[in-house]
Amino acid sequence: MTRLFGTDGVRGLANKTLTAGLALKLGAAAAQVLTADMRSSGRRPTAIIGRDPRVSGEMLAAALAAGMASRGVDVLRVGVIPTPAVAFLTDDYGADMGVMISASHNPMPDNGIKFFSAGGHKLPDEVEDEIERVMNGLPEEGPTGHGIGRVLEEAADARDRYLHHLAGAVQTRLDGITVVVDTANGAASEVAPKAYEAAGARVIAIHNKPNAYNINDKCGSTHIDQIQAAVVEHGADLGLAHDGDADRCLAVDSEGNVVDGDQIMAILAIAMKENGELRKNTLVATVMSNLGLQLAMDRAGIEMRTTKVGDRYVLLDLNEGGYSLGGEQSGHIVLPDHGTTGDGTLTGLSLMARMAETGKSLAELAQAMTVLPQVLINVPVSDKSIIVNDPTVVTAIESAETELGDTGRVLLRASGTEELFRVMVEAADKEQARKVAGRLAAVVAEV
Repeated sequence: MTRLFGTDGVRGLANKTLTAGLALKLGAAAAQVLTADMRSSGRRPTAIIGRDPRVSGEMLAAALAAGMASRGVDVLRVGVIPTPAVAFLTDDYGADMGVMISASHNPMPDNGIKFFSAGGHKLPDEVEDEIERVMNGLPEEGPTGHGIGRVLEEAADARDRYLHHLAGAVQTRLDGITVVVDTANGAASEVAPKAYEAAGARVIAIHNKPNAYNINDKCGSTHIDQIQAAVVEHGADLGLAHDGDADRCLAVDSEGNVVDGDQIMAILAIAMKENGELRKNTLVATVMSNLGLQLAMDRAGIEMRTTKVGDRYVLLDLNEGGYSLGGEQSGHIVLPDHGTTGDGTLTGLSLMARMAETGKSLAELAQAMTVLPQVLINVPVSDKSIIVNDPTVVTAIESAETELGDTGRVLLRASGTEELFRVMVEAADKEQARKVAGRLAAVVAEV
């Protein structure tokens, strides 16, 4: 049986696989599981619900709120706001759980549901599995009368609380820096430009007019060419591109060259080491990070740990080890001292703060890491579960690894949100990486 939860919550085509009926049941089950301790103490549980601007979010928010209220949870809706803001507000309001409705970088017709426990923490696999188990056996009847939860709309101070939090997290002034910001017509369309302006930067915002249908539409971190062109056109010092729910950030230097999540981590890790903020002298990344990041950290005398793909796995390692910086090549950067999940706006502020503190351009800072050629091919498949153990795939991987030797690596993994299998190859030579990846992708496609 296919697991309901993927690498980042429950995601699917809204009103097709992710229906209002499913959201209602999921909200009720999550409320049952995540507020069990509060019920035993006799205290009324509370929940936060935020969403990105896509049209289906309104429907799913209503269904989730109804499901949670039906189990006796009071719900505070905080409107359109980034995922990291929901995590922060869950803690700041003292709520017992939080929910973000977003499909992140996925196209507008998709949507997703992400849960946070008290304190704004993403859920471990076993808790997600328990929610799914409870959902499949939850009776329709719930509390009655005074036992039914209230739904309050909307928290007027939610965005201001989050902006105040960001201002306190990065206090370096950004005066003199001109930045182009692409908010993907998403959840950060209002707050990201405001946060950067409050810190002193001159902000040129693009794709910051959400209309419920244009989120991620040829813009944001998945269409980096848009901000590359805008940075060059405006003569800006850098560009920052967010995804639909603003938990990630990619950058572009003044010449329009992309600075990805690995390079951003290298810049911040070195900065934090110099400032005595890199606890245990360690950076946490995922297996998808470029080999060049490992080499850069070796040169800087910084340890690097790797986890499975997904910022919650990075978070788990950060929390268990007591580290202070981690992230993904895709631009999910986690700074545990200031947040419980990846925060694209916080990442942008931190990156510009390093520029301001050193007086160096982003291009100069990015030279700390040499990116090795890396080719990633997404292969549509009908059943992700059978690929990795298929004999023909195993043989093809072994052959590729023999060919690359110590000069590269191969990684195959299933997408956590789509029916895709990802084939990644790194090599010293771009053409070799492309050829090896193409051969592997062809094998996967035939399974």
